[in-house]
Amino acid sequence: MNHSPEFITLCEDAKTRVKEISIDSLKQKLDANTPICLIDVRETAEFQANKLPKAKHLSKGMVEIHIHNLAQKDDVVILYCGGGNRSVLAADNLQKMGYSNVLSMQGGYKAWIAAGHPVEKP
Repeated sequence: MNHSPEFITLCEDAKTRVKEISIDSLKQKLDANTPICLIDVRETAEFQANKLPKAKHLSKGMVEIHIHNLAQKDDVVILYCGGGNRSVLAADNLQKMGYSNVLSMQGGYKAWIAAGHPVEKP
């Protein structure tokens, strides 16, 4: 997908404040049953097609409104989207709201699939 230069600049700015997690590191956490709150911030139709194991859904437009229903401010919260941009923007906002352990998955769902990691139906 071709993103506008303004969108890319916005995402790059957020990445200066947000920690990212590799797909392999997230896979290790899931395999080890490490307590995390994994949130898919893609649109509903994207989530309904397939999702990462153990992921909950809060679309990017709703994550700030409903995050308090899924996570406490000191929980490890890992966000992902299709390619890693929407999740980094959402993570930046959650940090501004006081969530202290927020990560965005590098490369998003596309990278997860490319690595051959499992997905499931919601």
